[in-house]
Amino acid sequence: MKGNVYFRRYWQLYALLVLPLAYFIVFKYGPMWGVQIAFKDFNFFQGITGSEWIGFDAFREVFRMDDFYRTLRNTIVLNLLDLLVSFPAPLILAILLYEMKVVWFKKLSQTILYIPHFISWVIIGGIVYQVFGTQSGMINNVLTALGFQAIPFLTDKNDWVLTYLLTGVWQSAGWGTILYLAALTGINRELFEAAEVDGAGRLKRIWYITIPGMKTTIATLLIINLGNMITIGFDRPYVIGNVAVRDYSDVLSTFVYRIGMESGQYTLATVVGLFQAVVGLIFVLGANYASKKLTDESIM
Repeated sequence: MKGNVYFRRYWQLYALLVLPLAYFIVFKYGPMWGVQIAFKDFNFFQGITGSEWIGFDAFREVFRMDDFYRTLRNTIVLNLLDLLVSFPAPLILAILLYEMKVVWFKKLSQTILYIPHFISWVIIGGIVYQVFGTQSGMINNVLTALGFQAIPFLTDKNDWVLTYLLTGVWQSAGWGTILYLAALTGINRELFEAAEVDGAGRLKRIWYITIPGMKTTIATLLIINLGNMITIGFDRPYVIGNVAVRDYSDVLSTFVYRIGMESGQYTLATVVGLFQAVVGLIFVLGANYASKKLTDESIM
């Protein structure tokens, strides 16, 4: 009875959930019908329901492919390196922006840092080739003009990984500061004033007040990143990668594209996609459990 009274009083809040729920039902849960392709010898003309069931035969075929394990290794390694390099970047930027006292410079810096997030990866790929290209890149043109040897940013495997990581930081770090800045605004300013009176310097205030005040936000974003450890975006490795560095740039998303869209092996592509989803769920649950044990807080 009490629930009905609450619903009638605040029905507008429930009405606001209609569109988000419809989005998830149509675009998230609806496509799950196609997961059964992983267990069928999918024929485009017979459709999903008309195709023959083959059980786990497609899984066994995928797990026997050398390319699968190579792309799985690349996905995990690139995501781990991204976690080490890209995850702390927005946190550090947010702290620097928060500590700025000149308002106009702070707003200008935020705008400049946000812009790369809105640039398409296709455009970013063009910028990367114009700046880091071995033959015609701006940096190598300057180096060769000064008498130095050109650096193969996009053709040497190790240099390509470094270029890949730094490009990702440039594109995402500014936008990633938004959640951290929101968390920082929730910290009681009296804590900083009391610490300053007690003689704590800026670094100590950051270490003992600022960072602990963002503990929940950091844990939440870390869980989300760990959940995506087996999943990787298609755009960045596909646009920046090339044949010379395919051993490092070929990841699960590009592997799915090649066997699914280029080769027409939809069953195998679905198997890899389902594998990513299941392992990603395990990572999320495991990271959430670890976070609960370490911080006594959980997001699930």
